[in-house]
Amino acid sequence: MLRHTSEIGGYAIGATDGPIGSITDFLFDDVTWRVRWLVVDTGAFLSGRKVLLPPSALTHVNHIGRQLSVNLTKQQVKDGPNITADEPVSGQMETDLYDYYGWSPYWSTGFYMGGYGYAGGLFAPDDVGSRSRDREDAVARRTYGDRHLRSVHEVNGYHIHARDGEIGHVADFLLEDGDWSIHYLVVDTKNWWPGKKVLISPRSIDSTNWSTRTVNLDVDRQKVKDSPAYDGSKAIDRAYEYQFHGYYDGRRVPEPV
Repeated sequence: MLRHTSEIGGYAIGATDGPIGSITDFLFDDVTWRVRWLVVDTGAFLSGRKVLLPPSALTHVNHIGRQLSVNLTKQQVKDGPNITADEPVSGQMETDLYDYYGWSPYWSTGFYMGGYGYAGGLFAPDDVGSRSRDREDAVARRTYGDRHLRSVHEVNGYHIHARDGEIGHVADFLLEDGDWSIHYLVVDTKNWWPGKKVLISPRSIDSTNWSTRTVNLDVDRQKVKDSPAYDGSKAIDRAYEYQFHGYYDGRRVPEPV
């Protein structure tokens, strides 16, 4: 199911023997648009220290109670590698975390698909291309460290530019809680189209300028304005997604049965 990152932010994280903190941010890959790490503020447990946990480590999700569980003890978390959340997360740092906890890293499992897409959905990734990108990603990580991790908290507020002008700013993200891929950016258009919010797929992004905090699209403003209406009070279902992507692909896509 698609959920707003603003909704999941603040969820409590529980170890097998008690609470360890709450989610304050998400680190996502700006190539695959998949969340790699949950940033957890441990509060009084570890005097405000932050820790990183991969979504693949979650054992239970309780959206009603706003709680997530991991199969770790509080002592394991306490003895884990010290992470400075204000510094870039390097490939070595990720490797240290996976080695310490004994987890399989995302770049060596099926959890990492190597490109934005739906697991078993309309836009399945190209298997050969995915494996090739996985290998390239692993080589780059060993050589340079991971230079593609971005903070959801940081990107919130980035200005969105269509081909013919600005349309608004990033107000939220919609991610699939099954595989933790970001499907849409929620864009507030109040300075261009008062009172409206629209969805932008990562597929429509041409480039991102991290220094100027801007996201550039490969579509014009009218294309965005005429896209399927977005109502933030309603859940996004598969029928809407088929309609949305069919519109941007320039073809009619039959709704799922």
